[in-house]
Amino acid sequence: MTDTLARATPSLRTHDSDGAPALQPTRDLHATLPDLVDALLNKGVYLDLDLIITVADIPLIGVNLRAAIAGMETMLEHGMMRGWDERTREWVRQSLARHVPLEPDEDVVARMAGGHRRDEPPTTWRPGTVYLTTRRLLVWRADPRELLWQTDLAEVTEVELRTETSVGGEERERLAVTTGAGTTLLSAAAPERLETLLRERGEAQPRTAPDRSAQVWYREDRSGAPVWRGGTGSLGPDGLTWQGVGDARPAVRLREVRDLQARTGRTPVGRQVLLVTGERGVVRLATRAAAWARALAAAATSGTRSPSTSDTTLTGGDA
Repeated sequence: MTDTLARATPSLRTHDSDGAPALQPTRDLHATLPDLVDALLNKGVYLDLDLIITVADIPLIGVNLRAAIAGMETMLEHGMMRGWDERTREWVRQSLARHVPLEPDEDVVARMAGGHRRDEPPTTWRPGTVYLTTRRLLVWRADPRELLWQTDLAEVTEVELRTETSVGGEERERLAVTTGAGTTLLSAAAPERLETLLRERGEAQPRTAPDRSAQVWYREDRSGAPVWRGGTGSLGPDGLTWQGVGDARPAVRLREVRDLQARTGRTPVGRQVLLVTGERGVVRLATRAAAWARALAAAATSGTRSPSTSDTTLTGGDA
């Protein structure tokens, strides 16, 4: 038989030797496994454990354990393992410097597959790897080695997500980065995360009403029967517009999106109909572009009138 004796420490230091606040103990008899993981990563766990293993009432093995376990950010906040962190960062910096032209004391914040659109004729996308560092945003191609594009973070004045239709007809999110030299489009494996990180750097400011365009279908009510027409839907400072292929001007123009509701119905791109209420009545739209549908919902939510939109999820395709 094995007997286990564990006791919790009655108190902990309030401060470490360098003045950083020490980890404080917590105890909850009703804690679940997710609570334990959350405490482990965010707050930390201090173990003060005496373990005695006995066989036939004869103590054979004794364990006296004193340990602090926490997420790395919590460890560093409380002054622990700083030497390991600095050595690791230096090793990563030297490893990346062999492949990417980093400046002294420049650390990589994020790295992801992506590319850069060259606007000089002919317009082409050049694939590579997008690096966000503590100083720059750059696109690097490893083979052959080439710096495709870069800018200092201090030069970035605006970032926004744009939806574009690829050659294959798919809707893709692009990141538009504006500097003093103009606006550049980047592709990234996680464009929303990259946009968030850029905003956290404190330089880029969001646009009050970013322009978004996507392939959208509009149901036109005719005398015989309603007809779904394909075209381009746009959201911007002037509101919502829809223009069909070959049309000289937009067939739909709403300066204010007052309400948005999703209904089930047959459309050319699925079974979700978007009922958009504006100052001129209700229009029916459909799209596969989920990002555009979310932007439309945001426009309705931020309108001057409170929308009565239901909690139906906007999928931008099959409901």
